[in-house]
Amino acid sequence: MPLIPEEPQIHESAQGPRATPASGRTAPTPRPVPGPRPAAPPRPGRPGPLRPTPPVQRTSRDVAAKPGPSGPVAAAAPVAAPATPQIQLIPASLEGALDAAEEAVDLLLDSGRAPGDVLVITTGEQHPWAAHELSFGEASYWAQHDAGDDVFYTDAAVASRAGSRPVVVVAVNGGPDTAAATALPLAHARAGALLIVCGDPQQINSVLGAGV
Repeated sequence: MPLIPEEPQIHESAQGPRATPASGRTAPTPRPVPGPRPAAPPRPGRPGPLRPTPPVQRTSRDVAAKPGPSGPVAAAAPVAAPATPQIQLIPASLEGALDAAEEAVDLLLDSGRAPGDVLVITTGEQHPWAAHELSFGEASYWAQHDAGDDVFYTDAAVASRAGSRPVVVVAVNGGPDTAAATALPLAHARAGALLIVCGDPQQINSVLGAGV
């Protein structure tokens, strides 16, 4: 009767075979590999990527006036540069300049501009609104300008009396030769953010180039 070899008994304390490196040292425990990091651009004159230095937080004591040889010296306040209005030219004929100015005003109001932000100047025939309001007297007419709650229409002859507004629209719709030469530089000075000029581009550019 053939002999059956006995199966080796596996003890609970026995653990599977452990891989041993060729050098005889225990293999290090693997660590998770972080994803790729974008390298910071190298600074001129220094090799390799460098991390930017974090900004230094300044306290109220740091920004206080520092004592000088003859007492505390106050920090100089920054000087704001004078604002220059953006100029937008809308080509139009003498007959169509007023209509182009009206369309520009409608677009301004539709885009969220307050009516009191807009001043309209004509070089030739008055805007119908101005002619109508002047029929009640100049005092009532200019009172509406001073209220500043609606679009105000005036002509180049008396536009110097109007105050500054964020947007000024000029309709070069005729008048004497000097009307545009007077109205455009004045409108540029009155416009806080935007100057829109409706008329002949060649005439407008020649005036603005010389007078602004």
